[in-house]
Amino acid sequence: MPEPAFPPTPPVPLASLLAREDLGLRQIAGPSDPGLVIHGAHTSEMADPYPYLLGGELLLTAGVHIPEAAGSGTYFEDYVSRIVAAGGAALGFGLAPVHDTVPRALVAACEAYGLPLLEVPPQTTFSGIARAVWQLMAQARMAELRRVTEAQQALATAAARPDAVPSVLRQLAQRVGGRAVLYGPEGAEIAGAGRMPGADGALAELTRALVVRGSASASDTVAGVYLAAYALGAGPGFVLAVAAPRRDPADHAVASVAAVLLSLLTGEQQSGSGAARSSALVRLLLGAAPGEVAGLLGAGPWRVVHARPDGSAVPDAVAASGLGAALGSALVDVAEGVVRVLVPGGAEVGPQTGWTLGVSAAVEPSAWPAADAQAARALARARATRAPLVRHGARASLADLLPPDEAAAHARSLLGPLLDSPALRETLRTWLSLHGSWDRTAVALAVHRNTVRQRVARCAALLDADLDDPDVRMELWFALRRAE
Repeated sequence: MPEPAFPPTPPVPLASLLAREDLGLRQIAGPSDPGLVIHGAHTSEMADPYPYLLGGELLLTAGVHIPEAAGSGTYFEDYVSRIVAAGGAALGFGLAPVHDTVPRALVAACEAYGLPLLEVPPQTTFSGIARAVWQLMAQARMAELRRVTEAQQALATAAARPDAVPSVLRQLAQRVGGRAVLYGPEGAEIAGAGRMPGADGALAELTRALVVRGSASASDTVAGVYLAAYALGAGPGFVLAVAAPRRDPADHAVASVAAVLLSLLTGEQQSGSGAARSSALVRLLLGAAPGEVAGLLGAGPWRVVHARPDGSAVPDAVAASGLGAALGSALVDVAEGVVRVLVPGGAEVGPQTGWTLGVSAAVEPSAWPAADAQAARALARARATRAPLVRHGARASLADLLPPDEAAAHARSLLGPLLDSPALRETLRTWLSLHGSWDRTAVALAVHRNTVRQRVARCAALLDADLDDPDVRMELWFALRRAE
């Protein structure tokens, strides 16, 4: 799938960390997989680190939490199994001052559960390991950014040439080290560049499947060759297909730029969708209601998609346009680090590599503002739970059995002390939706976890309610849903 113009910070191969002579790390158990990567380093001396891991971390411990009789029971098996269940990538055990050697039972447990175990020598500090991880991430990020920036400049220069389409395809094929092909509305090859033996047939088949399904993008791997196809523009027509020897985030970023440029270059040959969008915008500015102009944009209903790039990248217009092309829509907006895309309700919205998505229910134009709020909340939940995509749930519930006016009156009465504080209501709603997780609520709201604790405690005080009581939580959740 297309990536943002600025790729997210890449993970660090564990092998690169082991290769640092200044750290002196040594793997003593678990699989030696050269493809194993870590997404950060976390230090914890908790006997159960599960609640504090998000997945992909190198967990560092000095064994302070280990009881003296741990070797004769199931302590280490329980400890390692919890790390694996939380998605931990590896475990680093520091020697001295608590333990002179790594406990044999811990080595056996890591071997049994397939968790890489690293021995950390006494002279290596945990903060030094964390700093090394971030240094390796920064180096990899800078290399990817440099590569993507150079590719963007080359593609933009190619798009300005008289033979723009062939030039863009040549640059794309060169940058990904493979082959790039532009297919027309009837599936015929219009232009191609680069070489990838045996890839043309697979690319044509993938393109046909993309058109038949009506999807915005598709990917596959055949005989070790990574294939990707992207529908260009907001309607059926041209398709960009790429074959590359590797699946690299930077390659996706480069392909997304090429897809945007080719969408512009082939736009004149597509339908009058651009003129229709311009007409719809003018009518909205002159006071028309959304329902009156929606027909110019296509048949309803519609979905709203909110998206953020993974990592700390900030989306720009090029990255947003690339995402819109992948979702099959040119109705894209970028504001405050969030990309919003309005897509036809019948279109398939799937996960997009490098992006975290929140998707609303399919609604008519009159309900677009509500769908925008649904997508925003779905995105917040996706980011908090590290899910690539979360859809707004719209199935019927027990709450639908109550008259709406009575349910709303009950919600206002119960939440009365919070009605003047949107921040408290949203914090309580998010905290309840994430099962009382302080860390994930903090991520979803982009605030510190102490702020979450203070706000929830304030809600409990104002409501005079025991938020540890599941019945209270259920009633509050019902009220908050009705208050929306």
